[in-house]
Amino acid sequence: TVTVQGLIDKGLFDVVNKGDGLDREITTPFCCDLLSIAMGRAPAGCAWVTVMGNLNTLAVAALADAACVILAEGAMLDEAAVKKAALQGITVLRTEEPVFETALAVKELLK
Repeated sequence: TVTVQGLIDKGLFDVVNKGDGLDREITTPFCCDLLSIAMGRAPAGCAWVTVMGNLNTLAVAALADAACVILAEGAMLDEAAVKKAALQGITVLRTEEPVFETALAVKELLK
């Protein structure tokens, strides 16, 4: 099993915000940039890989009970979203890698 802290410790991704659930087990990677689909289909405990770095992404991550959000393709959170992630205890990571390669790296760690 891989926890959120374990994922951070691998050093594959930059840490934007360390949230409250660092001991949560990551169940699977999940890729989606359409928030309405992510809201209904992101499995609890997933590492959600997206390029959507805004307040709505954090709201959906909380609603879907994602273990963490990984911003791919060099996406960033704006200042308001960084503050909101800290306030809500949501772990947000980032990478310059494409979405597919990011999700694949998470999947490989889960094997």
